[in-house]
Amino acid sequence: MPGLLILLHQKRAIMDIISFLWILPTVWAVEETLMDSTTATAELGWTVYPTSGWEEVSGYDGNMNTIRTYQVCNVYDSSQNNWVRTKYIRRHGALRVHVEMKFSVRDCGSIPNVPGSCKETFNLYYYESDADSATKTFPAWMENPWVKVDTIAADESFSQVDLGGRVMKINTEVRSFGPMSRQGFYLAFQDYGGCMSLIAVRVFYRKCPRVIQNGAVFQETLSGAESTSLEVARGVCIANSEEVDVPIKLYCNGDGEWMVPIGRCMCRAGHEPMENGTVCRGKTG
Repeated sequence: MPGLLILLHQKRAIMDIISFLWILPTVWAVEETLMDSTTATAELGWTVYPTSGWEEVSGYDGNMNTIRTYQVCNVYDSSQNNWVRTKYIRRHGALRVHVEMKFSVRDCGSIPNVPGSCKETFNLYYYESDADSATKTFPAWMENPWVKVDTIAADESFSQVDLGGRVMKINTEVRSFGPMSRQGFYLAFQDYGGCMSLIAVRVFYRKCPRVIQNGAVFQETLSGAESTSLEVARGVCIANSEEVDVPIKLYCNGDGEWMVPIGRCMCRAGHEPMENGTVCRGKTG
């Protein structure tokens, strides 16, 4: 009999522990789009320098939808310095911005009699501003005042699209930058001797989604200014629960994912967690 009582007590203790396990639902980072070149219903009208460089043309995305693209191919002329600048993009409070680029770059080895100045990369820059103040000559077409994000190169990961018998390799690269402090910014793409097509550009930022974890509600939270940033968020206990131990917190990382849970809320006496710990319901019977 004593052994049976011990077993019952152990079972009850295990059930009590299980009743207070709060499960974090599977959720994904929220992405808010600031600019998407594929949604343009007319010409993009980005600014180019010089006029003999980048050219806006109609192209196709991976699903064969007609879109507006920019292309350049002056590989036989040395000392190329071709820029194309987007229109003004408002950041809407984002501290860190991500840029997804779909592009196709021709292999210099596939071009006959190409000089040694041929390139298979391009540069990505940004320039912050509190207003849409850019002109054809401002900011100057050079690094500083522009801030270089990275040199973008094609890699081995690509999709193939058959355009009337001509196979195009479409690469996708994502880069991010921050911290952002002005009301908005411009992006610029610099070609210095390549034969390429800038097929699509999407600019976005990430947020940690609203979630219920450890018995508390956490609202949407902007990701931090750096890829390694952790933005703290305070939780609010769900109805019929109360905070125990330490103040309940979650941290939003630079990819818009929740991590490092601290503290918890537990159902008040006479209530038990239900629906994966998202509600505290009064016990019956």
